[in-house]
Amino acid sequence: MQHPVVANLYNQLALPVIAAPMFLVSGPEMVIAQSASGIIGSMPSLNARPQSQLSEWLSEISESLATLRAREPERVVAPWAINLIVHHSNDRVEADLATCEAHKVPIIITSLRAPGDVVSAVHAWGGKVFHDVTTLRHAEKALEAGVDGLILVSAGAGGHAGTISPFALVGEVRRMFDGPIILSGAISRGHDIAAARAMGADFAYMGTRFIASHEARAADAYKQMIVDSAARDIVYTPYFSGIPGNYLRQSVIAAGFDPDALPAQPAGATRFDSDDKRDKADASAPKPWRDIWSAGQGVGNIEQVMSVADIVEQLQNEYADACHRLRDGFGTQEGVDARGGLDTVRL
Repeated sequence: MQHPVVANLYNQLALPVIAAPMFLVSGPEMVIAQSASGIIGSMPSLNARPQSQLSEWLSEISESLATLRAREPERVVAPWAINLIVHHSNDRVEADLATCEAHKVPIIITSLRAPGDVVSAVHAWGGKVFHDVTTLRHAEKALEAGVDGLILVSAGAGGHAGTISPFALVGEVRRMFDGPIILSGAISRGHDIAAARAMGADFAYMGTRFIASHEARAADAYKQMIVDSAARDIVYTPYFSGIPGNYLRQSVIAAGFDPDALPAQPAGATRFDSDDKRDKADASAPKPWRDIWSAGQGVGNIEQVMSVADIVEQLQNEYADACHRLRDGFGTQEGVDARGGLDTVRL
């Protein structure tokens, strides 16, 4: 029997995918396009600068999607999410949370610290909280804080990634938690989405796949580097942000660093400043995310820059193909969903 939160979301989606929020890459146009395509769109609150811009963006998202639902009532228009960095150096957490409350954001994605104080506020307005974790201990602490779902950031994910195999992490977490599990880590094809569900996750978490989209706020050179790269071009290091993360080798080189000889210790303390203190201190210095570009190990399966709608359509076709191959190879399963989406095969 499906967990009620999972069942409720499945009824609102065309594909079991949550788009990962990406610093400086995700904006309201991407969130709208993702949700309009039937997957959960998201963006970090910190992408809105100054902070007052966040309310404008949330209004744009909610109004655009409401208009689309009214105009096309048969269309699958998914919920959306905002990412809050609940790190001690982020001095915008309270203000951003209050803005999300004013707009009744359906889903809040939290990162970097167990979000106990955030959970109660989000639940008060009827929202859900999904939290990023990289280890079983992080998962336990998040559940103690009362989160609704866990985002397992496993080996190969873009950005601040973990090192544990998704096979190990999903299995360990599922033994203690029957709620929503969202899996991240080198997921770039519809076949990967089917694999995530087969191993026990409810949703796939995809970021890198959407960097190479027309709606992404990434530089054209960044998008092309995604298309040109493969798994061997991903460098895992804590040096640039203070937290281990995956970056594109060529962007590391372009910033003046040797990716094969990076110091083991971070260049400085981890910070999430709302007023770009580090940029003001040295505007010319290379910065992670802005100049040193992140990506996951799934880049080798991304062949061209496309619209979000076309990416989702391709993922749907690949997902259906993977599920049909599993059905054909291992006996009869339940049939095909009318929209080729979530219940193509009940694995």
